[in-house]
Amino acid sequence: MFKHTQLETLKAWVSNPIHEALPLYARVQRGIRQLILDGIIPVGRPLPASRALAKSLGVSRDTVESAYSQLHSEGFIERRVGSGSFVSERIQPRPRHRKAPKAGPENEPVRLSQRGCAIFRKGGVRDFLAPRAFAPGVPETRNFPLQIWEKLERQVLKDYGTRALLHSPPQGMEPLRRAIADYVNLERGANATPERVLIVTSSQQAMALCASVLLDAGEQIFIEDPVYHGARKAFEAAGLECVPIPLDADGLQVEHLLRTTRESETPPRAVFLTPSHQFPTGATLALDRRLAVIDWAQQNQSWIIEDDYDSEFHYAGKPTACVQGLDPHERTIYIGTFTKSLFPGLRIGYLVLPPPLVAPMTVARTLQDGHSAPIPQLTLARFIEGGHFGAHIRTMRAIYAERRNVLAQLIQRYLADFLEPRVPAGGMQMPCVFTRNIPERDAIESAHRAGIDLQGLTALHASDRQEAGFLMGFAAHAPHEQERGVRELARVLRALCD
Repeated sequence: MFKHTQLETLKAWVSNPIHEALPLYARVQRGIRQLILDGIIPVGRPLPASRALAKSLGVSRDTVESAYSQLHSEGFIERRVGSGSFVSERIQPRPRHRKAPKAGPENEPVRLSQRGCAIFRKGGVRDFLAPRAFAPGVPETRNFPLQIWEKLERQVLKDYGTRALLHSPPQGMEPLRRAIADYVNLERGANATPERVLIVTSSQQAMALCASVLLDAGEQIFIEDPVYHGARKAFEAAGLECVPIPLDADGLQVEHLLRTTRESETPPRAVFLTPSHQFPTGATLALDRRLAVIDWAQQNQSWIIEDDYDSEFHYAGKPTACVQGLDPHERTIYIGTFTKSLFPGLRIGYLVLPPPLVAPMTVARTLQDGHSAPIPQLTLARFIEGGHFGAHIRTMRAIYAERRNVLAQLIQRYLADFLEPRVPAGGMQMPCVFTRNIPERDAIESAHRAGIDLQGLTALHASDRQEAGFLMGFAAHAPHEQERGVRELARVLRALCD
């Protein structure tokens, strides 16, 4: 039999609420396993007969037999006919009395690679998981046509059967690639074919692919200043040096890019752009500058990485055609996503690639996550082909335009003493600049404690040209929710200024 202390230790392990989700036999088995590993039951020691242990624990004999069988199959015990069960001779028990870890050099954090340290230090990319007041980049999902989506998904399962449960090709399901190509050609003026489309999980994955496939660590890439934080972090994680180019009302100052290129011994191999709605300023890149960037890329054999993350939501006429469709030299990689236009949980983005890049990018994608789930891809293809995507975009464009205007009015009414709103022509968030000397970090942290999510502007700058303030998302919040949030934010900022 077990000694009294061994039996009590096992009883405590089995009855611990932490383990209550496990089947009873598994609790017994793991409790005995832990006693063996800790050396509390020595190597070669016989275990109690299953009937006797069952009686001591108040469980059935079958429970103990199941536990012993599992221990035997894992090699922790040996079962000898006519002799009973014994702790295996092959077990190397852990020391029973471990020294407490010492503070200081002997208790240093785990060693990471230089790339791992840089990624961890910069904090990765933070998504706003819940649509709390003014979280930027979060769409309104309460208006999404779930019944239509559910109907289309049922059709997919009926038509494809178990084929829909298999792997998707790494490049993506052909019906979705065809639907995306048709859509961006019609709505964005792109030059796309299904063969040039690569399906990915997100625009973030697309940017990471571009960084790793197109450039080597140590090479330079031009970025907008300020810039989307996810892009900058993806490039820096790949070991690239980001060279900031300032903006004005017409977007990226291309003359600055050209001058920097002339002065550099090795010009940057790529430029990252958000030309439709610059993130975070909302500026639209002027046509003459688009053409100048295209010429620059051709002359220097460099790449244009165009992130068209929310071009569907333009509120003053039709949006300008994408850079990719204007580029006759095929030096532009076009990135799009359905995370903003439909719902974040969909996790489908795409690239439209120059033909020579399709195979390298697809192979590189297989090393990351292999493929995207087929059922959502096929459902989305039918959602687009059936006209439901266009209808949903038209509905949400009108809703977002109204919410943008409401937020601008609310800021003027309640926050005019603290902020100057920069009302964008499109997008889902509004940059607001402090008009008083308010610490940006303190404002954001205080707002977060009050249930409001904001994104600071300072961290989006890669140079010293910084304006303190924050982005306020308006897409996911109805007017009455916006007013409640703005009044609370006014209270937060007033308290910081008092």
